Amino acid sequence: MLKDLTVVEFVNETASNSPAPGGGSIAALNASVAAGLLTMVANLTVGKKKYLDVSERMEEIAKVCGKYKDTFVDGIDKDANSFNGVMDAMKLPKETESEQKVRSAKIQEGYKEAIVVPLSLGTEVAALYPYAKELAETGNANAITDVAVALINIKAAVEGAFLNVRINLNSLKDEAYKAELNKKMDEVQALVKKNDAEIMEIVKTKL
Repeated sequence: MLKDLTVVEFVNETASNSPAPGGGSIAALNASVAAGLLTMVANLTVGKKKYLDVSERMEEIAKVCGKYKDTFVDGIDKDANSFNGVMDAMKLPKETESEQKVRSAKIQEGYKEAIVVPLSLGTEVAALYPYAKELAETGNANAITDVAVALINIKAAVEGAFLNVRINLNSLKDEAYKAELNKKMDEVQALVKKNDAEIMEIVKTKL
C-alpha cells in the first residue's frame, strides 16, 4: 500500500512512470499533512502554563484532527484505486452493438465511481477550517506558522482533488449530474477562499 511506503519510497514512486500515486493521492497527502499539523499545534498547546484555560479544548481538537489525519492517509490509496472501474470497463468487448452499449454504460459508471473519492476528499478537508481558526486564535503562538502551512495544504488538497473531479466530469454524458457537482465544488472553493484569507490574517497578526 502506498501509505505504508517511506517518504523516499513514496516520492520515488511518484516520480516513476507508474500512474499512481498521482495528483489525487498527493491531494490526500496534502490533506493528511494539514490535519497532522493542526493536531501537532493542539498538542503543543495542551498543558502549557500560558494556555491552561484552553488546554481541555485543545485536547478535543487534537483528537478530532487526528481522526481526520487517519482518514486522509487512507485516502492516498483510495484515490490510487478509484480509477480501476474505468480501466476494467475499457477492457470489455466491443465487437457488437450490444457489447458497445454495455461497455459504454460501464465506463460511465466507472467515471462516476472515480469521482466519489476526490469529491469527498475536497469537501471533507474544508471541515478543518474551524479548527485551524481556533488554533490560530488561541493555540500556542510559537506554532502559528505551522497553522499557516496547514492552511496552504488544505487549499492544495481541495484544489488538487477538485481538478481530478473536473477532468473526469469531462468524460460524463449526464449534464445535470455534471452541473450539480460543479456547483458543489464552486461552493466549497468559495468557502476555501474566504476561510483561507480570514485565518491567514489572524496568522499575520502573530508573526
